[in-house]
Amino acid sequence: MRKKLLTIVTLTILAIGTAAQTDTQYVRLTNLPHVYLNTFSGYDIYSRDVMVYARMWYVDEQDNVTFYDSLQVRVRGNSTADLAKKPYKLKFKEKVKLLGKGRPNTKKWTLMANHSDKTLLRNALTSLMGERAGLVFNPAAKFVDLTLNGNYVGNYQISDQVDVRPHRVNVVEQDLPLTDDSNITGGYLLEADGFRDFSASPQGANLSPTGFYTMRKRVPVRIHYPDEDDIDRRQFNYINMFVRDFEARLFANNFTDSTEGYRPLVDSTSLANWYICTEVSANVDGFFSTYFYKQQDDDHLYWGPLWDYDIAYNNDNRTDRGGTNNTERQLMKDYGYGTSNNGCREWLERMWKDPWFARLVNRRYKELVDGGLEQYLNLQLDSLTELIDASQQLNYERWGINRRVLRERVLFSTYDEYVTYVRDFLHTHISYLTTAFAAMLPDEPEPEPEPEIKVPDFIADSQRYYAISNIGSGTYFDVDIVTDGVCGNHRNTDSETQQWHITNLSNGYLFIVNRATGRALSDPSPSETTATTNVGSQITLAEPDSTDQRQQWDFVSQSDGRYNIISRWSQHAANLSGGSSADGTYILSYTSDDRNASSANRQWLVEEAGTMTDTGVASVSTDYALAYDPVTGRLHFGADRLQDLTFLVSVYNASGHRIASFRACEEFSMLPYPTGLYVVTWKHDRRQHSVKFFSGNH
Repeated sequence: MRKKLLTIVTLTILAIGTAAQTDTQYVRLTNLPHVYLNTFSGYDIYSRDVMVYARMWYVDEQDNVTFYDSLQVRVRGNSTADLAKKPYKLKFKEKVKLLGKGRPNTKKWTLMANHSDKTLLRNALTSLMGERAGLVFNPAAKFVDLTLNGNYVGNYQISDQVDVRPHRVNVVEQDLPLTDDSNITGGYLLEADGFRDFSASPQGANLSPTGFYTMRKRVPVRIHYPDEDDIDRRQFNYINMFVRDFEARLFANNFTDSTEGYRPLVDSTSLANWYICTEVSANVDGFFSTYFYKQQDDDHLYWGPLWDYDIAYNNDNRTDRGGTNNTERQLMKDYGYGTSNNGCREWLERMWKDPWFARLVNRRYKELVDGGLEQYLNLQLDSLTELIDASQQLNYERWGINRRVLRERVLFSTYDEYVTYVRDFLHTHISYLTTAFAAMLPDEPEPEPEPEIKVPDFIADSQRYYAISNIGSGTYFDVDIVTDGVCGNHRNTDSETQQWHITNLSNGYLFIVNRATGRALSDPSPSETTATTNVGSQITLAEPDSTDQRQQWDFVSQSDGRYNIISRWSQHAANLSGGSSADGTYILSYTSDDRNASSANRQWLVEEAGTMTDTGVASVSTDYALAYDPVTGRLHFGADRLQDLTFLVSVYNASGHRIASFRACEEFSMLPYPTGLYVVTWKHDRRQHSVKFFSGNH
């Protein structure tokens, strides 16, 4: 097996002195923090393979100086490593929280030069777009000035190393070393790596523990975590077969099947958000280098983080993409790099042939555009441009602003022209994508298209919970936590499983979510069921999706405030089995007919059962609590040992769409999201929890 060798050069040169002796000479040159790096040897850093020792002084915005001794530095990157203004990888002796609260405490960081991006902002802008879209992991973008061995080098961006850590790609870290009982289902951090920077046998027999090629399309997949020093053959075989299975399903004849195809193996939320960000930015390398990951005990591939966008936004002058180098009116799934055994573009081309994926992308893209995506990106450009103005001027005094250093498509004589170029591109390209995506929608209508908007008999208060009781037995809609089945139980006013949040959808139907579980009322009846088919399937709970007709209900008014609860999917009525008042009696999706008006088993009362708070603070046990600050938009858990809270937390909007996921030991910002109702769900100690809150005023 070939291993990439890193040589650490150790020299004992003591001419630089201690931090206490030298702090006074380290000052900021602009409003940005300043990084001073001095190598032990006094020579600059040129190699990607040789790590050299250095000392570093970090001057923050308040002019405080922090000294770091004996860190290791090398050049990073691929094509950018050969440029005059080089990017660097930093490795500290001990873990450092280099960017403060909310960012990792870790040894490895990067200094990105952004040399081929004359705005210096493309990577930072993309990270902010990822946050806006709801991706969980988005690289840091802290701008600094850098001086190396006494010479000013320019404007740099401190960012994350793409690795598995809290506040980075926060998948479960596996046992080291593995035992016979170790859970090897996750986590894994992978990359469809067009550079093929991993070892493989000459026969391509997938013998390397650092990566493999898929069987169908020979996509090179690099395993970043577990890393090459730790990965076990069992782990390698497991993730190899999982990705192979995904690709085999994707290119099978029945790939559009919701059960047998590829869909059950992809997280649709991260897939749509990651793909749309790739297309909006027109990143020609988006499918040449694609990060994705797998959580433990979760049979989905998640997509992201977004990484390496300096040649995006129409900043690549190569002309072998359809005879033009202008990406304003191009889709990267058609013209991006990443085919012929050097990326995963063919995966996306195949997905576009699935009507489900076409509808998914169009629906999510419309939400982002209607939510002000272009305006948001322009505001971020305004803010970032103002932030680095003095620094970019110094940077271009050093490097020149109208010199082509890599593949810049255009050259201008002023910085403002480069920023305007990105703005103009975004305006044209976002409009183009609206038309291009819509043109790929399937000709046939979506199954059972929305009817004309009906006037609902029941109008729900979005700030309240409701209890639903049967008029015959007096028992209430309740949940069997173990089976997700819905049953009738006697009233327990303290039980959140008997409390339901009801949302009036725009089509006149109702979307009903259980307070305790965060899961939605769903009709499991077979697809061939009709209104008069006697089936009697127990009503269940499912992952919330307000667009799923199984989760859309109609409260049909009878006399004296009574309602039939009718499934849109089957047209069946919710029926208490046998009218029994015994706890645990099934509530069924059952034949709907003229007995709806007379049978007590099918008639229900709806009463208020609680009011939501504005702050959304929920004490969930004596050990930890979830809190939301409406002023800062901060959603977070509190605990004596916060690092022990490793469970996954999901955030849903009022329509039932998951907008993001995060680990409970982290915090999550609601600032990018519009004012409104949200639901937070998580599972801990075999119990499902749910909290609803109103996000606003930030």
